[in-house]
Amino acid sequence: MLDGINVKDIVKVERTSVHSHITGLGLNHRLEAEYVAGGMVGQVAARQAAGLIVKMIQEGKIAGRALLVTGEPGAGKTALAIAISKELGVDTPFVSIVASEIYSTEINKTEALTQAFRRALGLQIKEETEVLEGEVISLEIDRPSSGLGPKVGKLTMRTTDMETIYDLGSKMVDACIKERVVPGDVIQVDKASGRVTRLGRSFNRSHDYDAMGPKVKLVQCPDGEIQKRRETVHTVCLHDIDVINSRTQGYVALFSGDTGEIKAEVREQINKKVLEWREEGKAKFVPGVLFIDEAHMLDIECFSFLNRAIEQELSPLIIMATNRLIEKVRGTDVESAHGIPSDFLDRMLIINATPYTKEDTTKILSIRCDEEGVKLEPSALDLLVKLQAATSLRYCIHLIAASEVIRVRDKSATVTTDHVGRAYRLFYDTKRSEKMLTETEGYMQ
Repeated sequence: MLDGINVKDIVKVERTSVHSHITGLGLNHRLEAEYVAGGMVGQVAARQAAGLIVKMIQEGKIAGRALLVTGEPGAGKTALAIAISKELGVDTPFVSIVASEIYSTEINKTEALTQAFRRALGLQIKEETEVLEGEVISLEIDRPSSGLGPKVGKLTMRTTDMETIYDLGSKMVDACIKERVVPGDVIQVDKASGRVTRLGRSFNRSHDYDAMGPKVKLVQCPDGEIQKRRETVHTVCLHDIDVINSRTQGYVALFSGDTGEIKAEVREQINKKVLEWREEGKAKFVPGVLFIDEAHMLDIECFSFLNRAIEQELSPLIIMATNRLIEKVRGTDVESAHGIPSDFLDRMLIINATPYTKEDTTKILSIRCDEEGVKLEPSALDLLVKLQAATSLRYCIHLIAASEVIRVRDKSATVTTDHVGRAYRLFYDTKRSEKMLTETEGYMQ
């Protein structure tokens, strides 16, 4: 309580998702998978195969192909796809959708797939700008005595090789004041826009003050000429370019999400322009990854579209995941492996995610406890492993958070077998729910 006002500490809320512990595939420099690394456990063969795929994507050798990840529920198919996206980094587009997302009343299926395709295609556009970069020696600002009228000033900058004085107008003076530029700062000025960026404090002025704040960044005084040409790279996806060029309010539609259907003529013109930029060296094409989960939900029309789409010049790598075995292809009476037509399967590389062993499960549950900040007794961890054999891995991961809430209410130091048992009795798994329904005489009537 301060002057009658309640003051509380700010609590930082961090959302812990199911796969937030995954940081990569956990491969060494020889693309060999370690048993536990990058948040991934086991699945050595599948991770090594995924590592080869990542290497081919980075070298630009696998665009326009398809990859299928198969395995039973809870085998780590989605985890493998997320690990691939982490390995690729932020520069490579990674778009994740579920197959049922394409069935919409607003746009047709092929348009939804095309938009997903275009979001997975990146374009790095190079732009050269002229900048002034140096250490500020002095900054003089003249203000009118009446307080009215424009402000003017003089800025003296230097590098290790030269020193120059610039006359500043009102706009540049305001930009320097806004950035709180003082002598000893190293700044960068964009000549085209007049934007002033404070890069840090020069090492030469590090002894000017006895103490400096933790946010003060010390940098070297630039060398060479003050006026330099800098190359900036902007990364955008083709879908964003499509939306902006498809209508007059395209830029607003980009943020609102109301893109609607985009005409094929617009995309053809953009493709032509992109290929011209690539030939001229103005832009670099970055084929990304489109991950489609529950691929058996796609119908025969979607697979026919994908057959043609992956053979086009501008096409990403498609990764699909499914847990089905022999099933009818949606929209037909033909049975095929994984519910995918045989002609499309022939175009795919297939990775099989094998079921986790008892040791794998123990390690995964331990990693999840560390990720969620839960202290679990060894006996409680053993109980969770036994429950996983009778239920599922996903269910046991959910029990960790529920047991932690019960522990907090009991004010215990660690989660015990009693806490896990109480959470197990409170929340049903699939098998117990099915058993209850078979033993209950139709409570839905």
